[in-house]
Formats: sequence, structure tokens, C-alpha cells
Amino acid sequence: DSVRPDIDVELLTPNEYSRAGIATNKITGIVIHYTANPGASAMNNRDYFEGLKDSHITKASSNFVVGLEGEIVQCVPTWEMAYASNSRNIDTVSIECCHPDETGKFNQSMVDLCAWLCLKFDLNENDVIRHYDVTGKICPKYFVEHEDAWKQFKGDVGVKLEKLKEYQ
Repeated sequence: DSVRPDIDVELLTPNEYSRAGIATNKITGIVIHYTANPGASAMNNRDYFEGLKDSHITKASSNFVVGLEGEIVQCVPTWEMAYASNSRNIDTVSIECCHPDETGKFNQSMVDLCAWLCLKFDLNENDVIRHYDVTGKICPKYFVEHEDAWKQFKGDVGVKLEKLKEYQ
């Protein structure tokens, strides 16, 4: 697919703690998260999810993790449920974003990935939500604390989505 961002597919081993293999329903949204561990890489976060099969600490995962340098790692296929968005796990794709510091501020790859997923699932920027919008949790921190930045982000996704549609 010519408009697909560069994605490093590093799927988790099937297991009940991070990749249960449960099929999603029709995807109706994309949920944005932040990792809440400043400075950790996308692969650090992917490997944490992978380790849950052995540690059994909790059930957690994400379909994608966007790294500090904008790299995108896929952990769970989009047709399988990830353990990230509570009641919306069954009908959403989840994206965790790494961040360099306590602010939780993100990078451009988030816009590119969201726009591509919107195109893939026939969604628009209004279908991109924060974990906060599902549960009230302060996640993603930056976009909860900076409502103007969240509105700008969604607008940027909309602009990028329109550009992607031109290539179809």
C-alpha cells in the first residue's frame, strides 16, 4: 500500500496477557495513549508487553507503539484485540506513543499513522479519541492537559487523511 507509513511488524507471541488472539468487531475508532515511561523506546515498550506472557503482572498491550524517533512498531494485528482501551478494546485500534520527558509530548509519526488507519478503516479524525475519552484516565497526558494541542492534532490528522485520499 503506497500510503502506508513504515511499520516494523514485531508481533507479540500469542498469550492470554498481551495477545489473546480475540478478533475485534468492526473498527470504529482509534485510541491514543502515552506510555507514561519517559525516554523508553518503542521496542522497550513492545518487549514489556511480550514479557507479560511470563510475568503475568497484568494484561496490557497495544496494536502499535510509536517511538521517540518516530519509528512505528506493530505489536498486535489490527484484527485482534489489544489490552489498552478498556471497554473499547473490541472495536478500536490502540496506539501507544513514547515521549522524551514528563510532558508526554508526541511526534509527527502519530499523525501519519492515525491518518493511514482512518483511511484503512473508513474513519475520519473525529473517530480518533484519547484513552481519557473512554475512562477519564489522564492519558495521553499531553493531550489531556493541552486541549488546544489535541484539537490541532485531530486537525492535522484530517489534513493528512485528505492528502492520502488523493493518492487512492
